[in-house]
Amino acid sequence: MTLQELRYAVAVARERHFGRAATACFVSQPSLSTAIRHLEDELGVTLFERTRGEIVVTEIGRQVIAQAERVLDEASRVKGVAAAGKDQLCGPLKLGVIHTIAPYLLPELVAALRETARDMPLDIEENMTDNLDRMLREGSIDVAILALPFEAPGIETLPVYDEDFAIAVPAKHPWAKRRQVPAAELMAQNLLLLSVGHCLRDQILEACSRFARPGDSAKQGNSLETLRSMVASNLGITVLPATAFTPKYASPLVKRVAFAAPVPSRRIVLATRQDFYRPRAIALLAAALRSLDLPIRPA
Repeated sequence: MTLQELRYAVAVARERHFGRAATACFVSQPSLSTAIRHLEDELGVTLFERTRGEIVVTEIGRQVIAQAERVLDEASRVKGVAAAGKDQLCGPLKLGVIHTIAPYLLPELVAALRETARDMPLDIEENMTDNLDRMLREGSIDVAILALPFEAPGIETLPVYDEDFAIAVPAKHPWAKRRQVPAAELMAQNLLLLSVGHCLRDQILEACSRFARPGDSAKQGNSLETLRSMVASNLGITVLPATAFTPKYASPLVKRVAFAAPVPSRRIVLATRQDFYRPRAIALLAAALRSLDLPIRPA
């Protein structure tokens, strides 16, 4: 069994046709067919049902192909390890970012890295924490920007920065003229939260634990910008991280009101696999994040 044979098998499963698979692999169809026959003989199973139309992958074939894809992915990482050994700042870095950070952080981060690591473009995946955790452990991404609390076997975290929360209220809300509001007063208002599954929802409720949790009827949104728009529409108030209050996101219909001390906040970390082979890339990414001109405090 060779990696080439596994590549051919994956191509046939993808194309459902020996001729198209051969073209995709830049090999003649007889050579590809011979390699597939050899692989099936060695494994002692039939991977594909051959018909006059499309090729059908057998049940055992689907399992073998899935494993072959994992083997080929790991094999490609061998080249990555070798290349990174020469220059860890050369080549794409697969970066995961949670939704409540991405829009406010990425423009500044990309610009900063273009100055310090021009040969390390970011391949970005924006997703929820649970999905990024899975992708990180599977190797689909190299590093993730997440908010604590977060803990997973085989994953280590590097604290990067802290940021405070603040309250967003409609411009004509009675609180719009107040300098500070204690967290305990929020539950007397119509508090708008992210929908269940977003980690920021839990972080806000945990950070502001002095007040009771809202009932099931509390209004929910799927993004911070949706919540801001709901506030602008005078539907209620919400809590946003400091980076969401930068001038570029300002609205005359929404006012920022600070929390009274102690101010709720969140800590942002970089999460990587413990054996990740590009530690210099992670260190540079952390330094770039801490240097951004945003309302954050380096951790």
